[in-house]
Amino acid sequence: QVQLVESGGGLVQTGGSLRLSCAPSESILSITRMDWYRQGQGKDRELVATITTSGVTNYADSGKGRFTISRNNANNTVYLQMNSLKPEDTAVYYCHADLLITIDRRRMYNCWGQGTQVTVSS
Repeated sequence: QVQLVESGGGLVQTGGSLRLSCAPSESILSITRMDWYRQGQGKDRELVATITTSGVTNYADSGKGRFTISRNNANNTVYLQMNSLKPEDTAVYYCHADLLITIDRRRMYNCWGQGTQVTVSS
């Protein structure tokens, strides 16, 4: 079964940068809207940024001016560039796809990756 796979998390100091990536585990036909969510310890999962197929983006207030979401439609990969990181950005970051269409044209809705840990030290 196709999965979304995140990478790029890690430990960084306050003010540092990380770039997260998310790609399907195998070739697919297409993905519609893609999002990044995060969940801090003891907190609810929250939307960080979203990007449509045409490249329209939207950000939560917490990441505006610091985070940039982008995507490569050729390989159905989404990225999250995070700059000026703060300790409060520490969380597991999840990739989400609204609709994914597989090579054999199966439609998979509400797809989540397994998450990648981002830790920002003070």
